[in-house]
Amino acid sequence: MHILIDDIEQHLWVAAVDKGRLQGLEIDPVNELVRWGSVYWGRVERIDKALDAAFINLDGDQFGLLNNADAFLIDSKGQPVKDTGDTAIGKKLKPGAFVLVQTKEGKIAPLDGDENFEDIDLPDKHPRLSMNITMPGRFLVYAPFEKGHRVSQRIREKTLRKRLEQLLNATGLSDGFILRASGVDTQNDVLIRESKILQAMWGQIQKFSEGADPQLIMLGPDALQRMLSDQAMQTITRIDGADADLAALAEEWCDLFAPELLAKIKFQLSAVDSKRVRPSLDFLSDHDLMSQIESLLSPYVLMEGGANIILQQTAALLAVDINRGADKRSSLAINTDAVKEIGRQMRLRNVGGAVLVDFLKMKSKKEEASLLEALNDMTDLDPCTVQIHGFTKLGMVELTRQRRTPALITRLENLLEFE
Repeated sequence: MHILIDDIEQHLWVAAVDKGRLQGLEIDPVNELVRWGSVYWGRVERIDKALDAAFINLDGDQFGLLNNADAFLIDSKGQPVKDTGDTAIGKKLKPGAFVLVQTKEGKIAPLDGDENFEDIDLPDKHPRLSMNITMPGRFLVYAPFEKGHRVSQRIREKTLRKRLEQLLNATGLSDGFILRASGVDTQNDVLIRESKILQAMWGQIQKFSEGADPQLIMLGPDALQRMLSDQAMQTITRIDGADADLAALAEEWCDLFAPELLAKIKFQLSAVDSKRVRPSLDFLSDHDLMSQIESLLSPYVLMEGGANIILQQTAALLAVDINRGADKRSSLAINTDAVKEIGRQMRLRNVGGAVLVDFLKMKSKKEEASLLEALNDMTDLDPCTVQIHGFTKLGMVELTRQRRTPALITRLENLLEFE
């Protein structure tokens, strides 16, 4: 996997390319207001009994929504109090109280004309929050409020899960560590090293979790950090920055979590003044990426063999239709290939919410089961949570995807607006 990093009009772009084909894309717009994974020392502004949620002032300008399911009481030792599930949010938090929260999604400035953008009383205008802080690394996730250790749900094979749980417990790590799927074959000393880094980060957060004003404590992972973490299961052959500053960003993260990648970091550099040799967009265009990125704005995707996929985004869901076209293969073969491309398109377009897929009709329940298995395998490549809900009564496949950052189309629209 080849990682490319560019800064286009102060927007950080990071792409993952395999054999010339775009496999991952992360963008941090300059007009980003709240970043996924950021930790805030927030103040409770208002309790909404109807929503069973609290509106949290994050930094004086931005607000977030903390649902009851993501909130808990803290005891005198700083540990969460076990909840039976029927405690109202108003009994956990009071207006004026301060809480440590983490953003579960990002927020960027809107296009002109959204008069309700800053309305605190509109919950869909604010990012969702959680009091269950998590610190993602390359092979581990540290959740300081959780008890014991556990293995990522992406590892589904029961025997392997049990073996990994035993190995994780044998490392002597403190409570709260989750082994990511990328850490399956990782040596203990590497896991222990990473655990110490994550615990040190948590210690720094705790030091700043005080004061009479809401504030940002830790900014969430940027586009480059998200990409390098998400590609941990892949073999990264090269990391290219458009300039030395961008290469330094990669070096900073790799020095902590992936020292073996440091030698693979390169950058373009002018021999005269250390500035870029060519305009920024050329750096991506040279790798045939801009044309591939532009294609993500089209609802039409042509597959090898002649079949095609149509993706139509509505207010309620993403509708996906598979068409045979000129492909003469069996329905199962076309559908199986379509699964891989649908997974890729969902990742690149950063689809969120409900997805309904109308596959080609298959011959038997056995073929349908095979397709569902392929869909489950597809979710392993996605850094976001994807749930397969199975076939509907109309024969379509229903799934949901919980994204971390705004959809690609939203970010690109805002980039065009701000440039």
